[in-house]
Amino acid sequence: MPVNKIVGSAAAAVADIADGAGLAVGGFGLCGIPTVLIEALADAGTTDLDVTSNNCGTDGRGLGILLERRRIRRITASYIGENKEFARQYLAGEVEVELTPQGTLAERLRAGGCGIPAFYTPAGVGTVIADGGMPLRYGPEGEVLVSSPPKETRRFTTEGVERDYVLEHGLPTDFALVRAARGDRYGNLAFHSSARNFNPLAAMAGRVTIAEVEELVEPGELGPDEVHLPGIYVHRVVVLTSEQAAAKDIEKLTVREVTA
Repeated sequence: MPVNKIVGSAAAAVADIADGAGLAVGGFGLCGIPTVLIEALADAGTTDLDVTSNNCGTDGRGLGILLERRRIRRITASYIGENKEFARQYLAGEVEVELTPQGTLAERLRAGGCGIPAFYTPAGVGTVIADGGMPLRYGPEGEVLVSSPPKETRRFTTEGVERDYVLEHGLPTDFALVRAARGDRYGNLAFHSSARNFNPLAAMAGRVTIAEVEELVEPGELGPDEVHLPGIYVHRVVVLTSEQAAAKDIEKLTVREVTA
């Protein structure tokens, strides 16, 4: 792996993401999303993508750009969110969707990055998550074409209490796209506050991980306790311009009157 992981442009960084690739994408709503890399992938025309992300951006922003251009074949996410086009395509049978509890999704990504094939969790026991029957793909008339299969469950005793647990599989992906506040040429990354969210987990899951960074620092400037994701997980770094770094959308803006 090269010591200098900086790539000259976002277009070059995503150029080898092929049609049909599996893609983990960091972010939560519009917070901490790799906007520039997503736009470069959209411009490249890559299609038939199998995307794993907490949600799918919003209409026309974030992963919503790929969704509106019909580039996504399947999505593993924890919720539909504010994206009306996401809901429309799902209900119209234009995209396959696997809804997964948010904590389970996070652990599936982490497990995929750590080489853990599967794990047991109590989340989803007694629901369609474990029992099967969740609609994955609808037909044009609203009929269910593909449903989730039942999952293996086992009973374990923890702290003297017997509980049922469902088996969930790790989720490695071909590529991962993430955004960091600061990074160095070795690929060590630091995230800002809540923008950390799913970014480290998505980065771990990708066999090839591409990070866009708002600020490039010299190796050693990030102290050991400041590194949220070590460079061993990162393969390519794209340094954003000041304009790109500052261009951040707000999903929901709430304001109040200031009284004297």
